[in-house]
Amino acid sequence: MHEILLNIESKEIRCAHLKNNVLYDLIIERKKERQLTGNIYKGRVTNILHNIQSAFIDIDEGENGFIHISDIIENTKKFEEIFDMDFDLDHSTETRPKNTQNVDIEQIMKIDQPVLVQVVKEPIGSKGARLTSNISIAGRYLVLLPNSSHRGVSRKIDDRNSRERLKKLIRAFEMPKDMGLICRTASALATPEMLIAEAHDLLSIWEKIVENFNKATQPTLLFAESDLIKRALITAIDKRYQRVLIDDYATYQICKHYFERYANEHALRIEYYRDKIPMFERFNVEREIEKTLRRKIWLSSGGYLFFDRTEAMYTIDVNSGRSSSNKGNVEETLVRINLEAAEEIARQLRLRNIGGLIICDFIDMRLRKNQRRILDRLKECMKEDSAKCTILGMSEFGLIEMTRQRNRESVIQTIFTTCPYCIGSGLVKTHESVSIEIERALKKVIQFHQQHAIRLVTHPELDNYLKGIDKTYLIKLAEDLNARLEFASDEDLHINDFRFLSAINNVKIEV
Repeated sequence: MHEILLNIESKEIRCAHLKNNVLYDLIIERKKERQLTGNIYKGRVTNILHNIQSAFIDIDEGENGFIHISDIIENTKKFEEIFDMDFDLDHSTETRPKNTQNVDIEQIMKIDQPVLVQVVKEPIGSKGARLTSNISIAGRYLVLLPNSSHRGVSRKIDDRNSRERLKKLIRAFEMPKDMGLICRTASALATPEMLIAEAHDLLSIWEKIVENFNKATQPTLLFAESDLIKRALITAIDKRYQRVLIDDYATYQICKHYFERYANEHALRIEYYRDKIPMFERFNVEREIEKTLRRKIWLSSGGYLFFDRTEAMYTIDVNSGRSSSNKGNVEETLVRINLEAAEEIARQLRLRNIGGLIICDFIDMRLRKNQRRILDRLKECMKEDSAKCTILGMSEFGLIEMTRQRNRESVIQTIFTTCPYCIGSGLVKTHESVSIEIERALKKVIQFHQQHAIRLVTHPELDNYLKGIDKTYLIKLAEDLNARLEFASDEDLHINDFRFLSAINNVKIEV
């Protein structure tokens, strides 16, 4: 059973996909950080980088967007990346792509030039959005390509007869010159009338975009992709889910109204959640979200996973933990843990929305056939991921290197910010280390700054630690240097911080 839970709050929307009552996928979207992918803007070129054939473009969304020359010149591969699918293009209408090496970006763009661009990759951290001028407007069944004459059908439609029928149908469409169409996977179930109606809708959207582009005098949003609620509803219809459950009555009414036009396609149940227990707690989603924020994830076999992030990659370490091994067949026990780990890794990558380079360190196995079993299980589980993934083979050390498409910030990046105390290291100094620093600083205050009446202020926990033998030693050290030392505590101080004040006028002594 597949169902979608929509939790609506004033500043956040959470969309949880449950498969047989287990959290399968999760999207968290903050109101102030709405999704930009697919949005079309009138932008303004602010800077051109000759050495990397790229430009920065102001789209009025905070950080400037970034565009490379390969995103400006027509590029069929870009359409495949945007929609995360392979297109079986009709090459009779395909124009020969230009060689980007022979074109300088300054031939195409100038500073302050107005440009029509579309976001293909979300801004992440301090990086602005990735842009393209190969505009595409996606509907439920079709994709309109205003600047390309391609007409094709998604290879994800398995039935050959359906693909041939759709190819003939869209070739017969009367379209403006140099405009193309691509049939998406859902078009296999659509009637010709539905496809024609959507093609007209997409053309109307494009005409409105062009009209607003010509009217606008500043960088501005011209077209916004569907919001998370509509995307979730369309997904539930297309993939024949059983239910959408919503805990906000106004959103429930919007979904009911929006669903009316698709009611004949699928008997989807749209229900308003009325229980007093919060919906995500009722379905155990809140607990699963808490698990995705942890570094350590336990497996039912007794093994566990460690998730660690570096600047360049994510690493996932598989450990046997407290699993009970069969002395007669240790290898099979390790294989069983690794198989479960492969399934949980695929699930956690979806839930955490981890993107970029990922290294999985599985428990070492002697037999090559067992290594292939783990690799095949991981690949099989990752097939269901909506993000594009590339998985390499397993090395002799049990490492699997893979990449996962980074389409938005991870859950941890959305919920957390860098700790201002440890500066993201996750570590603080021991009390002993700080005590040693205090000793050095005290000598400097007395001998260099010539202060002889001193008050040392520390955090209460550090002050309690110093009560052991350190305070007696520090007082004697000060006396030996002809100074007097007092102690005080301040719970507002960081646990690693300390401060020296003049005991005479209470002025801070800079160390």
